Amino acid sequence: MTTFLDLGVQEPIIETLTKRGYEKPTIVQEHTIPLVLKGNDLLALAETGSGKTAASVIPICQLIEPSDEGIQALIIVPTRELAMQYVTETQKIAHAKNIRSFSIVGGSDSSIQQAKLKSGVDILIATPGRLIDFIYNRLIDLSSVKILVLDEADEMLSMGFYEDLQFIMDCLVQKHQTLLFSATMPKEINILAQKHLINPIEIRLISDQPRPSSIEHWFSYSAPKAKLEKLVHEVKKQPINQAIIFAASRESAELLNKQLSSEFKACDFLHGGLTQEIRQIVTSKFRQGKIKYLIATDVAARGLDFSGVSHVFIYQLGKDPEVYLHRTGRTGRQNRSGVAITFISDKEIGVLKKVLEKTGIEPKWIDDIKPDLKAKQRFSLKKNPRKYPSKNRKPSNFKKSS
Repeated sequence: MTTFLDLGVQEPIIETLTKRGYEKPTIVQEHTIPLVLKGNDLLALAETGSGKTAASVIPICQLIEPSDEGIQALIIVPTRELAMQYVTETQKIAHAKNIRSFSIVGGSDSSIQQAKLKSGVDILIATPGRLIDFIYNRLIDLSSVKILVLDEADEMLSMGFYEDLQFIMDCLVQKHQTLLFSATMPKEINILAQKHLINPIEIRLISDQPRPSSIEHWFSYSAPKAKLEKLVHEVKKQPINQAIIFAASRESAELLNKQLSSEFKACDFLHGGLTQEIRQIVTSKFRQGKIKYLIATDVAARGLDFSGVSHVFIYQLGKDPEVYLHRTGRTGRQNRSGVAITFISDKEIGVLKKVLEKTGIEPKWIDDIKPDLKAKQRFSLKKNPRKYPSKNRKPSNFKKSS
């Protein structure tokens, strides 16, 4: 068995990792940590839930010198939630070396962030928009940065940050190491890598199968008005540790939270319209297990590591088949088993076909009734079906209906 010591991690950090429950490195950590410690530029493609956050934080904490002045490592992430996750992870691992980490993100008081930067920060985690604001207003000095990390790079590109990332990387004129982590490889990633990375080592840990094998994928077909009843039925029946229930919009998430709160305890919702303080409180409570059912938009679909999620329910499928993989990737993390249940109505069959084509999933249906996916015209439900799984159509960890 490969250990962190085998990878070149120093004893003080290993002791901290052991106290924090890190028993052995994940595959992505095993491949990347030695290369980062050697100073290589890195282009790493890895699946969601593979341990990418620690894969960069562990070697960075070893390479940072707390006695040096200025920001030594800059980590850029797409969302405020992922920034908070990085800060938490860094503070855990860097405890042995008294390394100071901090994040600057939109939605928080910039004057407080400015004061913190002046007091001294070794590792800075930032979202692109807020970092650009600080650069434009000359509120930040990046001249001491030795390590640059772009995490969830493909997600930042899909959010329209391509030019911002180009600008930020152009600002780092001094010699530095660049680590680029991504789940997919769009052409823009290649362009960034060719322009800004120096002789990068490319690591591809993406399986030929575009979906984690540890997740069971199930689908339920009904008229739109029957979805809520079916969702409630499945949530009551499943052996859930924690669940994320995905809605398509902020309004839908809040309405669904209100509807489910009348049936279940420990519900809450998360979306981009909440203040940073509230979003941080909600994600923290969910990680601590104080929230069992999190109703969320796609703000919770990428990057965040919620290790206790046993089930994902997709109440509204959305329009982009790529999002399906990110949503279902919130469960079954690091080879744990998980269940994803998606609720389909007629208007979502077109997207479902694209999802199945992209993922190679053979659809398994909870109900006896299912759409004809090969038909040119969509099947239309005339009644509100109330049939639920037969004995030969249930996942291995389904509970029997009472």
